[in-house]
Amino acid sequence: MSANPVGNPFPRGALLGAAALVTISIFSAAAARLTGIGASHVPDGTAVESRDLRFFDRSDGAVVITEAASGGTVEVIPPGTNGFLRSTLRGLARDRKRRDIGAEPAFRLTRWDDGRLSLEDEATGRRIDLGAFGPTNAEVFAHLMIVRSATR
Repeated sequence: MSANPVGNPFPRGALLGAAALVTISIFSAAAARLTGIGASHVPDGTAVESRDLRFFDRSDGAVVITEAASGGTVEVIPPGTNGFLRSTLRGLARDRKRRDIGAEPAFRLTRWDDGRLSLEDEATGRRIDLGAFGPTNAEVFAHLMIVRSATR
């Protein structure tokens, strides 16, 4: 004799309720995304200072930062150091690669009148508010605003 259960293992009402809850959640999230309801927006202030920089990986693992206008070297980040800068750039580079954009367009580092600091990839339109990662991490990029580049 076989032991086949008769009926459903779960109550039909509970399954329908769960399905309705998931459906309502998805539609609510989509409506909020499309209408902007519930989203917080930080208004752009006035840019006090900006600098266009390029970042290149060297074969030894170092990251070379150059001034976009002059091509002069701003700084060389030694291999295995500065994980926040590397991970931030890796995320932006991944977005560029997905869109078939090379490393040639510069990134714009901007200090705003309210003290915020942002890194923008004008090639993709993506902007990162560096202060959101804490003052220690933002300082890594703030340092690049004051370092003068060496000429080629």
